[in-house]
Amino acid sequence: MILHDIQFAARQVRASCLTIGNFDGVHVGHQQLITKVKKRARLMDISSIAITFDPHPLRVLLDKKTPPFITLTSQKLELIDALGVDYTLCVPFTSDLASLEPEAFVHEYLIEQLKLKEIIIGYDYAFGKGRRGNFALLKELGHKYGFSVDQFPPVMLDGAIVSSTRIRDLVQDGRVWDVRPLLGRFYRVEGKVIPGKKRGGALLGFPTANILLKDELFPRTGVYAVWVEIKEQIKPAVANIGYNPTFGNDYLSVEIHIFDFSQDIYDQPVKVHFVQRLRSEIKFSGIDELKSQIAKDCKLGRKILSLPESMLI
Repeated sequence: MILHDIQFAARQVRASCLTIGNFDGVHVGHQQLITKVKKRARLMDISSIAITFDPHPLRVLLDKKTPPFITLTSQKLELIDALGVDYTLCVPFTSDLASLEPEAFVHEYLIEQLKLKEIIIGYDYAFGKGRRGNFALLKELGHKYGFSVDQFPPVMLDGAIVSSTRIRDLVQDGRVWDVRPLLGRFYRVEGKVIPGKKRGGALLGFPTANILLKDELFPRTGVYAVWVEIKEQIKPAVANIGYNPTFGNDYLSVEIHIFDFSQDIYDQPVKVHFVQRLRSEIKFSGIDELKSQIAKDCKLGRKILSLPESMLI
């Protein structure tokens, strides 16, 4: 259950095992940590809780001088909730909360409200004023208030730690296939279909849907094989992220061509899962050269999306 009110959560909980973090991306490291919380809570017959914040604390502390986040808050909460914890609690993050001493946060929020019995945090997580709320301080407070503390180790993949920074760098470099093992899914963006220049079908013979995206993090410009969720269907497609240099555009656009699809989808919400980058953006000499390349992109996209490992979205 996703909650935004800690007082409501307090009325549901008699005791809790919880974790707390920003969980940007909800990657496999986050997933394993939250799953451990769920399992520990079941063994203790108490509630499992994952606490996160909105907006991201860095957005409050550093104003807007932050990197683009991997997941929108709504997607992050959805992904955490899908892991099966009893409560996914999203706490509003304010400057007042940022200035709260970690001892006060633990007492007022975790003990008084959520009846904390055990807390499990990530290997690098810290909270509260001056980021003093670390593992060592929690151990001290645990002795004082009677709760246990555990620290979850980093999850390694291909000799490096799975982290939000690593995922963000890969997405921005267009290496979306390499992101999947770190996220446990393909990288996804979402938005709404809006009217475009109507060049795709009429001029090129490949009808496209223009997407107005809500996300902050976008893959590098180019053409990608993607899965598209639209009208409760999952369809194979190719997507172009770029400036359409052949037509002289000076703004970033996202267009998708859904294979074997002809429904009217204007104003429909859409989710785009990036499977593999096919090529860089190219300025073509004319329409015929562009049409020929799009046909090649579609052929390659179909081939990639027919592979079993491409279907894990």
